[in-house]
Amino acid sequence: MRLVIAKCSVDYVGRLSAHLPPATRLLMVKADGSVSIHADDRAYKPLNWMSPPCKLQEAPGVWKVVNKAGEELRITLEEIFQDTSYDLGVDPGLQKDGVEAHLQELLAAHPETFGEGYTLVRREFMTAIGPVDLLLKDANNASVAVEIKRRGDIDGVEQLTRYLELMNRDPLLAPVAGVFAAQEIKPQARVLATDRGIRCVVVDYGKLRGMKKDELTLF
Repeated sequence: MRLVIAKCSVDYVGRLSAHLPPATRLLMVKADGSVSIHADDRAYKPLNWMSPPCKLQEAPGVWKVVNKAGEELRITLEEIFQDTSYDLGVDPGLQKDGVEAHLQELLAAHPETFGEGYTLVRREFMTAIGPVDLLLKDANNASVAVEIKRRGDIDGVEQLTRYLELMNRDPLLAPVAGVFAAQEIKPQARVLATDRGIRCVVVDYGKLRGMKKDELTLF
């Protein structure tokens, strides 16, 4: 990434025309070829930019950034205060806290979330159409299939319904009860789950991680 702090004016010529009068700004050139112009007063949003694919042509006192459509971002440099480049390497990307894999891991470690005496049989219990997230045993040693979502909607209920239909054909498992667990469950999904005899559990992710003392809400 190249960071240039300079006094400059900017003209954009394309589908629209725009002009920025001379001022001190940050010019950012990323490895993907994009160029953006930033002021110090608007958080992350640039004043103007050119998205890739585009080509940067540098000449004394002026940059021309041209995209494949022929649109041009012209930066006239009056004075350069700093011109620095950094190799940031490959970014691993955003890792969201509380995604389904994390919820599954935490709930597998705390099967008592679903009721007193519940125990884990295994994670990712395979069926003919894919794995159900958790297979548990309740206090009476009956099988319980748990499908986990970050946000529970009708598709998740339908998915668990299909798993239950197959699992209840197995005499070694049947009868299998269903639990639909999520941090948030949409009203339509709750109605459908209730109609099909599936219990809904709203999961407090913070409590599972030991961050809160609130009780989990069971429905």
